[in-house]
Amino acid sequence: MESLFPERRELAVADAYGELRLHELAPPGRPYVIANMIASVDGRATLAGRSGGLGNEADRQIFLDLRTQVDAVMAGIATIGIEGYGPLMKSSERKAKRARRGLEPVPLAVTATRTMELPVQTPLFSDPGSRIVVLTNSDREPPRCAAQLSIERLPGEPLDLLAGMERLRAHRGVRSLLLEGGPTMLGAMTAAGVVHELFLTRAPKLAGSGDELSVLEGASLDEPLGLGLVSLLADGGYLFLRYRLGANA
Repeated sequence: MESLFPERRELAVADAYGELRLHELAPPGRPYVIANMIASVDGRATLAGRSGGLGNEADRQIFLDLRTQVDAVMAGIATIGIEGYGPLMKSSERKAKRARRGLEPVPLAVTATRTMELPVQTPLFSDPGSRIVVLTNSDREPPRCAAQLSIERLPGEPLDLLAGMERLRAHRGVRSLLLEGGPTMLGAMTAAGVVHELFLTRAPKLAGSGDELSVLEGASLDEPLGLGLVSLLADGGYLFLRYRLGANA
């Protein structure tokens, strides 16, 4: 892998985002939120409905390494179901790396729903060792599952994701959160103003439009959101961009 910005040098994939120290960046009362997404050159975030066909080995390793640096990992209900999410941390080596950073061996899983319909058939919800927090404004009871499920009920309509982030900090001690999508959840979190950084992999592929999703879905932003480039890496035709969002740019 090669760093192209802010300086040119060769580096190992494992060192791409070695020590981000995200906890130290947390604003008062809520977590520091980074989003990790992948897209084709023409902006598609999925192939045949899933993101897996876009990535390479470096992207996969970065995906897993980012999980070792946060208190919680968040994904939308649809993403958990379509991608077949399982336990968030299987590798004993990565669990040990988290422990050395003062983190729980396995990050907290977080999702959000307005309907309380949960993908309880997925390996994540079927795993008794997984801790999952559900942010919701529904008064329905959740379906039964084997995972350790906790519900944070938020008032109002629409679902207040800023309040959800504040609850995670106050009730769960979450200082840093990795958002893994999908595009609709990223759109909602960006519109709520709670995403601080975007880690975007550009895959050297053209997917065409069709029914494929773009990186950001949902209601349009009031105006385009400025991005500040923090770093640019390259590996086998893939580009790995790290941006700060909006006022953080």
